[in-house]
Amino acid sequence: MPKRVLFLCTGNSARSQMAEAFLRTLAGDKYEAYSAGMEAKGLHPMTVQVMAEIGIDVSGQKSKNIKEYMGRMTFDDAVIVCRKAEDDCPRINADAKRIHRWLFDDPARADGTDEEKLARFREVRDQIEARIKLWLAETEEAERVI
Repeated sequence: MPKRVLFLCTGNSARSQMAEAFLRTLAGDKYEAYSAGMEAKGLHPMTVQVMAEIGIDVSGQKSKNIKEYMGRMTFDDAVIVCRKAEDDCPRINADAKRIHRWLFDDPARADGTDEEKLARFREVRDQIEARIKLWLAETEEAERVI
């Protein structure tokens, strides 16, 4: 049975959406990936754009509030991807067996031209992809040892 993983951030518009898509793409046979935010701010258009650049379509994903899951679903792992969500959501402990803190800067807060903002989205996207790949390798190694 696939393990459930929740990625949590502030607005569920960029970081958690990217993480959900990466886990689904890289290991969807072993994991059910979910994402949510402290509030649902909508899927950021630059999230859709930078993920499409690497062949992952997130345009069908929707922004969700954490309240959609709290008390209704349990998770094997919850991954908090921003400090604000970490500070604002202590209740997640009751709904997840393991909590991970992978704190990434919010690309939606980037200043500058559209190209500079896109560069920031790409940088965060690549950081999230690398972290997910590392976590999957660590998890696989740990399961081999057990």
